[in-house]
Amino acid sequence: MKTHLGRRPFTSMELHTLFSGYVYGDDKQAREQPKHWHFWLPLLAYYSGGFSDELASLALSDIDITSTIPVLHLHTHGKIKARKIPIHPHLFACGLSEYIDFVRTQQHSRLLFDLPAKSGRYSEKARIWFSGEGERAGYMQKCHLPTVDQQGHKTALSSLRLNFEQSIRISAMQLNCKPGFYYLMGLKDYPQDDFADLRTLQKIVRGVRIVNAHSHWRRFCARS
Repeated sequence: MKTHLGRRPFTSMELHTLFSGYVYGDDKQAREQPKHWHFWLPLLAYYSGGFSDELASLALSDIDITSTIPVLHLHTHGKIKARKIPIHPHLFACGLSEYIDFVRTQQHSRLLFDLPAKSGRYSEKARIWFSGEGERAGYMQKCHLPTVDQQGHKTALSSLRLNFEQSIRISAMQLNCKPGFYYLMGLKDYPQDDFADLRTLQKIVRGVRIVNAHSHWRRFCARS
């Protein structure tokens, strides 16, 4: 098999498989050690386009769910510009508000408080859990998905950002708002630091298709 040529987004079938896997079902895996971030990190990546280090660094103070347009403030990736991402409504349908309340009651300041850093980065632990390492199978392998396809293209946790990119590119084009696309992706093609029209950004983000409408954090916690 060829060396991988680069990342690709997940196909619709692969997304369905990932978001219908055991993390989003009713049964735990044998010897599974579930963490809250196992449930939330893939969802946040798919519906916000954030990198795992950005999402894992989110403090509760970076999340505004009380405004008319709730947002995540992503601002910790050195190569990507800071940006405010309107929260996709499906994240609330998955129990985001309840989870934030839980994090507060546990007196944690970081949203994904149980994702530890490895070698100074949160993404290392997330990568190993999602894609595996050596003989250790990751979530993808346990969902029977390959990490490299027959064309040599690789899929990983960061592929969910590419799915976000695909979706919002289309919705931004439909709204004739290319600057909104650049801003939401954190690209330097958008030169300003802020985007005044949050309502338009919200419409763009809502272009991300819902995968598995039955996902809920409480369901994850109740698995047996």
